[in-house]
Amino acid sequence: RTFGSPLTALYWRKPKFGFTSLKAMDRAEVRTSELSKVDGDVVSVQSLKDANIIGLHVKRVKVMLSGDVTRAVTLQGIGVTKGARSAIEAAGGKIEE
Repeated sequence: RTFGSPLTALYWRKPKFGFTSLKAMDRAEVRTSELSKVDGDVVSVQSLKDANIIGLHVKRVKVMLSGDVTRAVTLQGIGVTKGARSAIEAAGGKIEE
């Protein structure tokens, strides 16, 4: 097979498929700075959906440390990283598994 240019040859050799994790489709990461957008003191998966922070298809959420925690919030059924846990607890919040 003859190709017009070397870049075309690379395009034909490149695989046209990849791996998509099914777990990644129903999980989301939330920053600590985004927790202030939720109304109320209790943050759950449903309250994050209501505040349009995560999509409607998301089932599991993990909070990452990025930004400041401005008020005390209670997390229910949401995973947190070590840094986010210490920041939330320093602001007077708590995490309920």
